[in-house]
Amino acid sequence: MTNFTPPPQSAAKAPSADPKEVAKFSAMAETWWDPAGPMAPLHRMNPVRLGVVRAAIERQFALAPDRLRPFEGLRIADIGCGGGMVAEPMARLGARVLGLDASEENIGVASAHARDHGLEIEYRCELVEDFLLHGTGTFDVVLCLEVIEHVAAPGQFLRDTAKLLRPGGLLITATLNRTARALAEAVIGAEYVLRWLPRGTHDWSKFLTPDELTQFLRGAGLEPQTPVGLSYHPVTAKWSASDNLSVNYMIAAGRPI
Repeated sequence: MTNFTPPPQSAAKAPSADPKEVAKFSAMAETWWDPAGPMAPLHRMNPVRLGVVRAAIERQFALAPDRLRPFEGLRIADIGCGGGMVAEPMARLGARVLGLDASEENIGVASAHARDHGLEIEYRCELVEDFLLHGTGTFDVVLCLEVIEHVAAPGQFLRDTAKLLRPGGLLITATLNRTARALAEAVIGAEYVLRWLPRGTHDWSKFLTPDELTQFLRGAGLEPQTPVGLSYHPVTAKWSASDNLSVNYMIAAGRPI
């Protein structure tokens, strides 16, 4: 971990959190760990999403994939951690994990679940820009999964988030593409037809195309890698990693040394 002095923060800068989005997820906080509840789509997608995350981290740091705890010695920050569905697997793989979320309810659920399962994870109800003021150090890996489409200003949010990374570190993002197919499947289908998610969970206009997200990452001083698609197969009801970026996708980006 490398200590750093955070840059001065402008008092006039708007907070990254959108109060409406925070309230939306706070209302669902108690259902984070219910695989049949509103978070069911994330539960179904999470194994594949975690596989992409693990593979990217192992490549970045040349880690042996056959180790029981391959992330031993790594410090990982999970931004917008929700109830801890990603933070907990990272801790089980050996990482020291910090989870940040703007919702007190989410942090309460995540903390209680980790404690009940014997996991030491540091959780804070805090925005990235506020955490930066502490100057508590940088991270090897920063995760920002299914968060960017819910923040107020994605470019500024990613610039702030990237400041958490040490040189040689890796930022991994996951979001939804702003396509007609994503509107049909992730919004109309998931929220209104199948009712996998509460209506209003997503605002299609806030989705980012891979090109837009890539530009934001470059603007944050990072080097984006090739995007990876996450595809849902309705016949088998399973998810898989693919080259189809039309709905869900992930991009890893490294900070140059």
